[in-house]
Amino acid sequence: MTRIVSVWLMRWPIARFLKAQSRNPSPIDPVDRERPFILAADASGEPVIAAANIAAEKVGLRIGERVANARAKAEGLQVRPLDPQADEAALRRLALWAMRYSPAVSVWGKENGDDGFFLDVTGAAHLFGGEDKLLDDIAHRLQAFGLASRLALADTAGAAWALCHFHPSSAVVLKTGEESEMLKPLPMEALRLQSNTCSTLRRLGFKRVGALENQARAPFAARFEKELLTRFDQARGHAPELLDLLAPPPRYSSLRQLLEPIVTQEAILAVVKRLMEDLARQLLCHGEGARRLTLSLFRIDGEVLTVEIGTALPTREPVHVAHLVGLKLERLQIMAETGFGFESLLLIVTASERMEPHQKDLVPAFDVAVAAEHEALLLDGVSERLGRQRIKHFEPVASHLPERAEVLRTGMRKPSEWPEASNARPRPLFLLPHAEEATVLALLPEGQPQRFRWRRVTHEVAHSEGPERIADEWWRSPDSKPARDYYFVEDEKGRRFWLYRERTSEGAPRWFVHGLFA
Repeated sequence: MTRIVSVWLMRWPIARFLKAQSRNPSPIDPVDRERPFILAADASGEPVIAAANIAAEKVGLRIGERVANARAKAEGLQVRPLDPQADEAALRRLALWAMRYSPAVSVWGKENGDDGFFLDVTGAAHLFGGEDKLLDDIAHRLQAFGLASRLALADTAGAAWALCHFHPSSAVVLKTGEESEMLKPLPMEALRLQSNTCSTLRRLGFKRVGALENQARAPFAARFEKELLTRFDQARGHAPELLDLLAPPPRYSSLRQLLEPIVTQEAILAVVKRLMEDLARQLLCHGEGARRLTLSLFRIDGEVLTVEIGTALPTREPVHVAHLVGLKLERLQIMAETGFGFESLLLIVTASERMEPHQKDLVPAFDVAVAAEHEALLLDGVSERLGRQRIKHFEPVASHLPERAEVLRTGMRKPSEWPEASNARPRPLFLLPHAEEATVLALLPEGQPQRFRWRRVTHEVAHSEGPERIADEWWRSPDSKPARDYYFVEDEKGRRFWLYRERTSEGAPRWFVHGLFA
């Protein structure tokens, strides 16, 4: 059975606003926490209360009430505009912090209140000493952040949401199979229904969730939206509820909770090495290696810093992964943002590939597999130090014409994917962006070049090889380019060129210089 934690952050917009104010205090008209304070949002052309602090609630202000009426009730009322974008962004950052408990985190949508998130802690509670201690740890840390919260743990997201909103305790753990009994005395709002649906049910005499049990489903399906029966079944575990997770659950992940916060790069890399050793055993069991990894650093103040690295070849080497993380930490200057230190580290494999075992040579000799690994290590280090976008490679393209036979791409690719050297005639190390016309002297119209003039310099040909016929692909367009006869040419000073004669049906052939050899 799955186990879901529901975290409800009471008065979340107010708490987010006050926390932002404490970080960036404004000398002009600051908010007094002890006096009534509300956040206002426009509704039907006039401002209404969207959130209120405890002092405002004590004087009788309620969410949805018009701000004009609220000013009459509370003298000196402090009013600020609601910022839903900032609230959503801050809640998402807090949900990322909650990944220290489980990588499966889902932020509530509008249908759930926009002020909390779900945690799928199936199989993870024992890491914190049990489910009760897990909730205690979450509540304690949220309280340290200045956030008031109510927590519940159950088999379903619907039951957990209902408990944290309507149970008298601020932290409750529901045993497996008790969802139906728990829901019976709760009001209809516990099913996360729309307000008009709850009002209609109350008018019909259904005031508690338990009143829906043992009732014929057809009348409810005919009169109400599908939402009613769906939410009822989801809360009791009779229908699945898919959570919109911040990130897909990783196949390979390793989490380390630290007894004392760490602040040095050496300590971080030591923990990363141990995390990768745990992942290496998991990867080895499935015959895979990591290609991309994400390291999450959880600070004491609730901030989460992430480091992403990639490798040219699948790897299981802890030392190599720690080395790449160290290069990324230096490049991003993350060590300048340690604050009071990191209390947890999470290493996730975001992409993995098949890693076939290979036999190394018994005698010292050139080993293709070892050479590829060394080349991949070099590319990994350069990309993490300078940036992945600065690494470029040539990618082959299915085309006969040399200028279209390859394209320059950004990023790394596995050396095993690079094209092998061809047994055909050699190609120049430097290919001109555009072939440049040259004047060529040949004894015969179809003969070898004897002398050519290019870029105002005359070259006497000492040696030449060719021709090599290269023609355009006939299927590309009806007006394909003329066929070319390529020659490998060396002049008297040892300079080598790649020339071609363009075959035309009319007039004398035209000559071009297309590339230079080393």
